[in-house]
Amino acid sequence: MRKILNLSLFALLFAAAPAFAQQPGASVDIQHYRFAITLTDADNIIKGEATVTAKFLKPATKLELDLYRKNAEGKGMLVTALTENSRQLKFTQDSDKLIINTKATPGSVHNYVITYQGIPTDGLIISTNQYQHRTFFGDNWATRAHYWLPCIDNPADKASVEFLVTAPLKYKVVGNGLKVLEKTLPGNKKLTHWSETAQLPTKVMVIGVADFAVANPGNPGGTPVYTYVFPEDKEVGFKSYAVATKILPWFVKRIGAFPYKKLANVQSKTIFGGMENAGAIFYYEKSVNDKAIEPLMAHEIAHQWFGDATSEKSWWHVWLSEGFATYMTNLYMEGTYGTDTLKSRLTADRKIIFDFEKKYLAPVVDSTFKGPMIDMLNDNAYQKGGWVLHMLRRKIGDAAFWKGIAAYYKQYNGSNANTDDLRMVMEKASGADLKQFFTQWLRETGHPRLKITRDYNAADKTVAIHIAQLQEKPFQFTLECMVDGKLYKTEVKSSAATFTVPAASATPVIKADPNVNLLATFDTGSD
Repeated sequence: MRKILNLSLFALLFAAAPAFAQQPGASVDIQHYRFAITLTDADNIIKGEATVTAKFLKPATKLELDLYRKNAEGKGMLVTALTENSRQLKFTQDSDKLIINTKATPGSVHNYVITYQGIPTDGLIISTNQYQHRTFFGDNWATRAHYWLPCIDNPADKASVEFLVTAPLKYKVVGNGLKVLEKTLPGNKKLTHWSETAQLPTKVMVIGVADFAVANPGNPGGTPVYTYVFPEDKEVGFKSYAVATKILPWFVKRIGAFPYKKLANVQSKTIFGGMENAGAIFYYEKSVNDKAIEPLMAHEIAHQWFGDATSEKSWWHVWLSEGFATYMTNLYMEGTYGTDTLKSRLTADRKIIFDFEKKYLAPVVDSTFKGPMIDMLNDNAYQKGGWVLHMLRRKIGDAAFWKGIAAYYKQYNGSNANTDDLRMVMEKASGADLKQFFTQWLRETGHPRLKITRDYNAADKTVAIHIAQLQEKPFQFTLECMVDGKLYKTEVKSSAATFTVPAASATPVIKADPNVNLLATFDTGSD
């Protein structure tokens, strides 16, 4: 995601504490979801039949799924029937749980068919677009799928998914995976069936239903790339969205094969600037005219590998999604437009990080966090997470960095990882011990605040450069300094350090961190 467009819609985002389905102690692993959804123009009621395939890991007498129940305002989902092998099962609904009475043994697989209907409170946005045409867009991040889909609404439990959407004939439907059926039905209706065999978290399962103009600007590396835009924006949208055909192969070359069988870029009603739904990315309505469409698309396409295919084990590690997408965008922009573009973007991100620290000082991975979970979606996760990856790249070198990134994706594709999982992969790729690096930058707060002074020695024509760390706890890092146009590096491991270099005069030109490689503030005083 690039940014949240409407924070007010997040009131329900983390209303209930998530059940970490695949965490140690999990009792069930969802294997597959089949959602048959009926949409109409007559009202906002959706009718659903969900088939949930669950593999039990422990003996159980019940299965709890996340589903928001119909509330006093008449919004929410009401389950009317629940069966297994055509046999009626007893169930109860509380405010946000569907509790199925079932008897299961370890290793057993059960298929539950859930019939339900209601007006979505959130998750499926039924609205009109900027041209006043009716639209239906899934918008599940982070735990909003359960407002319209019975599921385990947590990134730790991934499953394959298919959507069978019955809607008025005039609409086109886009979803995860491949379109396996499109069939006209009686009554001016149409059935569209999308199927994704890859394992997905619910946050990126999606459908979009609207009057679309559709194009196929290319098939880089054999992956079909599609553009879905509102017909009124057809000309500009087809042109601006086509940049995806350039971005996709750039990442494939460096990370690994694209995780999905197609990539659709969709103009939508998402509350984000962009939402990285797997194989069907949604962008905000005016994105077709966004001058920054290329980095926005790069960010969302990078998410297909990081956040979608490899997902965080818990929300504390959301930087593995957002930090990765942020830095992969910077790397794409560097590769496409040069190192000055990278430096400019890193400089801007560094300022954002320092401004954020003044308002909210916390580590990137904050396992003690007790507040609203939406506050985890912040500049620590995006910009600081991206900056940590940049410093890691500089620490271990480009070859080891990309080797590690590809290995991390390969190992955790279709599953979940946390920060230590990444660290161990990068240690193997680089041969370096990275525990101290990961701890200080991700699990501790703040950044180095450096005061840099000098002493000139006329006798041997050298200058001693003194580095003092002003923050309470010293960091360990490599500092680059340019002295009269020549680059020097020194390792700083304590609160004070000094290094001496040749200088032709008592007033050499000294520039700290000229290549923008250290997340620090610099006070060089007056010359």
